[in-house]
Amino acid sequence: MNNISGSALGSTPSEPTRFIAPDHRANLARQRRMSRRIFTGVTLSALTTAGVLGTLPASADGGWRQQDPFTLGIASGDPTSSSVVLWTRLAVDPHVLDGRGGMLDVAMDVRWELASDERFRSIVRRGTETARPEEAHSVHVELEDLPADSEFYYRFRTGRSVSPVGRTLTTPASGSTRNLRMVHLSCAHWEGGWFTAYRRAAEDRPDLVFCLGDYIYEGGPGTGKIRTHPHKLCTTLEDYRLRYATYKTDPDLQLLHATAPWIVTWDDHEIQDNWAGEYPKDGVPTDAWVARRIAAEQAYYENMPLRRSSAPVGSSMQLFRRLSWGDLATFHVLDTRQYRDLQACHDGGKTWWFADCEEQTDPSRTLLGDRQEQWLLDGMGASETTWQLFAQGVFFAKRDITAGPTTTLASDGWDGYRADRDTLIDSWAQRGVTNPVVLTGDVHVHFANELTTDFWDPSAPTVGVELVTTSITSGGDGGDVVNGEEDVYAENPHVRYIRGRRGYVLSEYSTEELRVDYKTLPAVTVPDAEASIDRTYVVPAGEPSLHEA
Repeated sequence: MNNISGSALGSTPSEPTRFIAPDHRANLARQRRMSRRIFTGVTLSALTTAGVLGTLPASADGGWRQQDPFTLGIASGDPTSSSVVLWTRLAVDPHVLDGRGGMLDVAMDVRWELASDERFRSIVRRGTETARPEEAHSVHVELEDLPADSEFYYRFRTGRSVSPVGRTLTTPASGSTRNLRMVHLSCAHWEGGWFTAYRRAAEDRPDLVFCLGDYIYEGGPGTGKIRTHPHKLCTTLEDYRLRYATYKTDPDLQLLHATAPWIVTWDDHEIQDNWAGEYPKDGVPTDAWVARRIAAEQAYYENMPLRRSSAPVGSSMQLFRRLSWGDLATFHVLDTRQYRDLQACHDGGKTWWFADCEEQTDPSRTLLGDRQEQWLLDGMGASETTWQLFAQGVFFAKRDITAGPTTTLASDGWDGYRADRDTLIDSWAQRGVTNPVVLTGDVHVHFANELTTDFWDPSAPTVGVELVTTSITSGGDGGDVVNGEEDVYAENPHVRYIRGRRGYVLSEYSTEELRVDYKTLPAVTVPDAEASIDRTYVVPAGEPSLHEA
């Protein structure tokens, strides 16, 4: 649609109830003030002046009321050597409680452009997609037949409005071993603090961003928080759509999406805390739980830069998938929620830590499910890249939190599904996986772990590493020392590093080594904190162990 009136984009005369985010205007003003050079040679303020961050000027003479439908930003994701997904979602008023973003119940044409330069002087592709109300006016553009190992810039248009500009790329083709620079992160709680870590990650200029879950939190509004969730606990499609819209108004999150393509998987809070397959947190499946899960999955797809192959079908969606970075790295993106058995020794969701729980060793219990496990084993065996990365949501290594003869493990992580973990570790030797790297989120604490063939035998050889990222904001500021860490170090010699500040993990892969920087912020309860490197490790290729740099 080339000409869309303000009434077609915006609210009807009987305007729906709105949630006003008290910090939204301040955030936008702060975003416009920032002039850090994220895109090469062009500042954010320069892009604003050029008319590519926000809307074009509205005519002053016809009573035409301009409303920006790109308030939720833009994103790209799942790049291959020849394709990438571009995403946006239209919302002129993100805070309307019905989750429709102030949009009317009509389809809208959205034009997109892909260029080789950030000023769009050299257009590579352009086209039009339809944003439909049944998908919350989201757009997923799957571009194919692009040149490998290329950087692009993209934007969207509808009516007289122009979206922000995003940077994306295609990955190197087979045969290339170009270095990879990436970040992985998780656990961004709106109420926990400011999303400054997203901005700091953008300033690191990664090629890729791996989001390992808890992109949103589903809970109702708290008290005494830095920011407050709108409305109520998420249970309906409208609730989840509103929650994503709230998070996506954050300028730091928008900036990181615009800086590099994301590869995403979920953990639990995208639906419900500690859900497990067909079971809700309390372990009692109901029709209401199934309806809630269907709603949450639909909203997740609508708001992530995913391919159509990941669109929900009934109460399931296809999230495990495989991507690569030339001959350097294979990415096995796992789904550690949808196919799992109920947590071991389940007590109605009161706690997830159990001492000497025999059910955790039951060989019939699964975290991945049979189909995903076989897909993973086959893919590992077929891969010939230097590094194999396992992007997933929950703690992989053994983590005993009790000193002495009693063993206390968490049932929600791989400790609760030890047969699946043993199968995966054993397969690394069987299938010639020499440089396995497990990427993990969930626990709101930085960990660096060496993975051994037997976590109960201190002399067992190391066969891989696990890089656990702390949270973006969940848990507030955190601290340098984590409660009980002395016991964790004492009982788990494979755990080499623990830090409780907020932040993310920056890593660079080459054919010779993996270099890992654990980045932290001193506080997230105040905006614009600086990030610093708290610890650096080097993992030599062919020698899967952590060496402090």
